[in-house]
This record gives sequence, C-alpha cells and structure tokens, in this order.
Amino acid sequence: MKIFKFIIPLLCCAVTLSFTIAGKADRWQQLFNGKDFSGWDTYIGPDLNDAGKPITGTPIGLNNDPRHVFTIVKQNGENIIRISGENWGAISTKKEYENYHLQLQFKWGDLSWGQKKGKKKDSGLLYHSVGKYGADYGAWMRSQEFQVEEGNCGDYWGVAGGMADIPVIKKSETEYVYSPGAALAVFSQGSKQGRHCIKQGDGENPTGQWNTLDLYCHGDTSVHMVNGKVMMILYHNRQLENGQELPLTKGKIQIQSEGAELYYKQIRIQSIDRLPAEFVK
Repeated sequence: MKIFKFIIPLLCCAVTLSFTIAGKADRWQQLFNGKDFSGWDTYIGPDLNDAGKPITGTPIGLNNDPRHVFTIVKQNGENIIRISGENWGAISTKKEYENYHLQLQFKWGDLSWGQKKGKKKDSGLLYHSVGKYGADYGAWMRSQEFQVEEGNCGDYWGVAGGMADIPVIKKSETEYVYSPGAALAVFSQGSKQGRHCIKQGDGENPTGQWNTLDLYCHGDTSVHMVNGKVMMILYHNRQLENGQELPLTKGKIQIQSEGAELYYKQIRIQSIDRLPAEFVK
C-alpha cells in the first residue's frame, strides 16, 4: 500500500502560509544566477503555423535559439528572465531534483503569438521531467505540469505520459475540480478523467503584477501553491511507459514557452525531508 494513500489535505487551504521546512533553517539554492543561463538548457520545438500545426516537423532543437525566445533583461535595476513565447519550447535544468521545495516569481508580458494570440496567456512549470526532449507537442519532456495560465494558475496537466491521483468533484462531463477530502481519481492521457484537473479557488494577482509560485514535492506527492494559497495536492505521481505504470518522483525542471510573453525571477530550490504538516492531516 502506498504511503500517501490515505493522507487527506488540510481543508483550510486558502490561508496564506509560511513554513520552516522540517524544523531546519532555510537551505535555498539559487537556480537562476541573475547573469546567464548557467545550469539550464534551452529546447525549441518545430515552427508552428497559426493553427498550431508544425510547418516542417523539424525541431529547432537543443541550445539553439535564433529568435531569442529566452533572454535575460533588466527591469527596475534587476536582471530577470524574459520568455517571448514566439516558439514553443522550454528552458530546463541540467540537473534532476527530488524531495524539494521550489519557489519562483512570474508576471505576464504583453505579447502573444500564433494560435494563442488574443487568448489567455499561457506557460507552465513542468516538474519531474524525464525522457526525450519534444515528447509532448514536439516541445516538452514527459513531466507533471503546474499550469501557469491567466486565471488557471495551479491547474494540473499530465505531459506526455505523466499521471497522478487527485481528489476531485465532477463539474461537468469533461471538467473535474480539486476538492480536499473527495475521492481520488486518476488523471492521465487516456484515462476517463483525461489529463487535466482544475485547481480550487484563485490565487493569481492581476496581470502585470508579480506572482509567487511554490511547488512542494516529497515522495510521490506534490503541492501546487499560488501566492501562498494551496491550489491542489497530487498523490501517487507516476508515468505511463510502454503500458506500465512506473514511479515519477524526480527529474528536471522545465519552464515553458507556449505562445505568450512573460517574465521569471528569483528561482530557488531547497531539499526537504517531509511535507510541511500544514498541508496534511
């Protein structure tokens, strides 16, 4: 029996929270040094037409960024990462991570491109990323997605075989909403529920303001937080590989480019030896 099978998320999730991890002092490691992309790779998928279809099917590839989709710019005296969104792809850490608390800040820019033009601005924080580049839409590795999209920050998507069990209530034939204490349902490509789960509530600041995302991962459980509010807790993170369900509890971290301009800063990580008690009861 899996260790987190019967852990029930804390019901009072909308309260702004702060934590000391496992009773120890902060041990933050900066993943963005404020100067360059040391410790990161870039990967850009095939050029797409306005309908989102590949023009040639050939990816632009690894550490090749002719349109400068990923750059470092200065705003208010601070160096930050700009993602133009012009091509679909991601920056990804060279290292894999497990059992951690990741924190970063983002805000939306003004531009949008292709099939995303004039729609909700979209990106994503992809974690436990494994396997080949371009496994999903020619742009992203297999992973779990902490959705970063206007109005939908904190949603879950299983990417290229990512799977999780999530307590939900059914909103419609195709929509399921995270609900602490509800029955667990399987989310993955091909499952009855599909690979998308909607977060509870809304924690995002108005467009143009900075937002803080916190991701806690320990064992096969992960927690999505937006501006101090718990959006969702996922259980039994795993992957579908050749028809078999295998653990998915560690991997690289990817930050998407998906048709919208946005900015990231203060990306940092620290190891944890358990989830904060405030999340579970």
